[in-house]
Amino acid sequence: MNVFAAAMLVISAAIAVLAGIGLLKFQTSYARFHAAGKASPIAVLAASIGAATEVGWAGAGRLALASAAMILTLPIGVHLLFRAVHRTTPGGHLHVDELEPATRRDEGEVAS
Repeated sequence: MNVFAAAMLVISAAIAVLAGIGLLKFQTSYARFHAAGKASPIAVLAASIGAATEVGWAGAGRLALASAAMILTLPIGVHLLFRAVHRTTPGGHLHVDELEPATRRDEGEVAS
C-alpha cells in the first residue's frame, strides 16, 4: 500500500471516529443526525480515494460509483429522518420552529 492510500484511509478513519464521538456527545437527535450525516459521505469519499489508488481502474470505477451514490443519497435520507423526528417529537423542544406553519397546514389538509 502506498503512502497516499494509507494516509487517506487514516484520515477517513479519523473522520468516522469524530462522527462517532459526535453521536455519543451531542444531546439532541438533530445534532446527532447532523454529525453522522455530514461526516459519513466525507469519510467514504476519503476512503474511496485512498483505495482507488490501489485497486486498479475497474475497482476505482466501482468505488467512484459507490461514492457518488453515497454522496447523493445520504443527505436526502438524513433530511427525511430529520422530518420524521420533527413530526413525531412532542412540541416545545425547539426555541424557533420554522416548520410549524407548514406542519399545521399539512395537518389541516389531512383533517379535512
